[in-house]
Parts: sequence; C-alpha cells; structure tokens
Amino acid sequence: MTQLTKAEERIMQIIWRLERCLVSDVLTYIEEEQGEDKPPHSSISSIVRILEEKGFVGHKAYGRTYEYFPIITREAYTKTSLSRLVTDYFDGSMNNLVSFLVKEENIDPNELSDLIDKMKD
Repeated sequence: MTQLTKAEERIMQIIWRLERCLVSDVLTYIEEEQGEDKPPHSSISSIVRILEEKGFVGHKAYGRTYEYFPIITREAYTKTSLSRLVTDYFDGSMNNLVSFLVKEENIDPNELSDLIDKMKD
C-alpha cells in the first residue's frame, strides 16, 4: 500500500469520517469541525484526485459533481502504517515499540498489563 503525504493523510482522515462526500463537504468540515480557514477548493480537489489515483478513494459522478468514498479502510491503512513504523524505527520488533512507549511514559505499565489481559480473553 502506498504511503500518503501528510496533506493526503489529513484529507483521507476527513473522508473516512464523512464516508461519502463532495469536495465542498471536506472544505466545510475543515472550517466547521476543525475551526480553520477553508483552503482553496482547487487544492483539496487536487489532493482528492491524487488519493483516487493511489487507490484510496473512488467516486460516483452526478453530472459534473463527484461524490467520493473510501476504498481503503482506516484499519487497513493503520495496520500498514504501524508495520512501516515498526520496521523503520524499531528494527521490526513490536517489543522494541512497546518498550519505547513504556520508557517514554506514553503507556503506563498498569495500562500495558490491562491490555495484555484483554488480549488473552
């Protein structure tokens, strides 16, 4: 699976949330939900077309209007991204990743124990 740029990933996150949307819906989401100024329509439209070329989104045409929808699930992309992170930064070892998170205090050892217990169920 192709890795997305930060801008592509940001727009893909919005498309995953909206499920089916027009470019104008993405712009509205950025403005209303994220509290930011609307970027140019052409910028978002270009990113969405790139996402489509990369196989992340599909579209349905209604005349000249395109409704976009995700083809790749958030879960599938997350799994691939996590695998890439572990491979690139933790020598391919999930153990190294977990150790890093515990050492950096991003995961409390008690939380880790709870997670392990949940995985056993």
